[in-house]
Formats: sequence, C-alpha cells, structure tokens
Amino acid sequence: MTLSNLSTLVRDVPDYPKPGIMFKDITPVLADAAAFADAIEQLAQPFLGQHIDVVLGIEARGFMFAAPMALRLAAGFVPVRKPGKLPRTVDRVEYALEYGSDAVEMHRDALAKGARVLIVDDVIATGGTAAAAVKLAKGQGAEVVAATFLIELTFLHGAEKLGVPSVSLLRY
Repeated sequence: MTLSNLSTLVRDVPDYPKPGIMFKDITPVLADAAAFADAIEQLAQPFLGQHIDVVLGIEARGFMFAAPMALRLAAGFVPVRKPGKLPRTVDRVEYALEYGSDAVEMHRDALAKGARVLIVDDVIATGGTAAAAVKLAKGQGAEVVAATFLIELTFLHGAEKLGVPSVSLLRY
C-alpha cells in the first residue's frame, strides 16, 4: 500500500477532543488488515538490521504499533505508561502541557545499560510525551537509536524536541 493510499484511511475528526483540534483517527488503518500490516512493515523497514534490542511503546495507541514492530525487529517490547499503571518501582518523567503537566513512567529495571532502543507512538504532535520517553530510556543508560511515528503533525514541530532521529510515515 502506498503512503497516499494509507493516508486515505486516516479520518479527520474536527473539534475533538475540544474545539479547534483536528483529531487524526487511525482506527480505519487498524481495522484494515492489509493496511495495518503494511504500516508496521513500513515503520520497521528503516530499522531492520540496526540491532534494536527493545522497542518502547507509548501508551496507549503506541502499543498497537510498537508490539508488532518489536516482533518484526526481533526485539523486546517495553511499555511506557501513564502514572500509576505499573506494578513495580518506576522511573518517572514529567513534561509540560499547554495548561499544566503530565508524566510517563517505565519500570526502573526495564532497560539494560547500553540497550539499543527504538521509541514508537502512533502520532507525534507537540513532542512532550515522546521527549519524556527519550528521557526515561536515556536515564536508564540506554541508547535511543530513533523514534518513529505513523503520523507527524509537522506544524507543531514536536520531532525537533526529541534530540534523536525520527521517522514518520504520514506527515500533515
């Protein structure tokens, strides 16, 4: 499937979750077996042969892309979760939102020092969550090879905040 065809499956939902926001609905991509498989393959392609040890998936929609990518790359999968969702001792990184702050967490023993990590999420917008995931991984001594996303909202310049290379399939 071409990127153009894949992009036709992404639906715009105006004024969600609040007025003025144009939400990118990826559920049609997930529902189409061929499109979903192709998206995973295209996301994984640049990292084949790069010896990725662990794929970090960002809650929640990032899990849907990160887990199959981990399998494709013969790598482990580690979830980056919202606060209070993990049962053991965690590392936590807070990040700023437009109004307030949020945080993500990862088990403190999730990554070996020197592990080569790929960070995966469905969408990068302002970059706060992905940058926090980069910080979590580096805080455990991992090498963040790159971050990859199905969709990048380029007008928000989030990828520029990561400090690591990034790859996005669809750019709006």
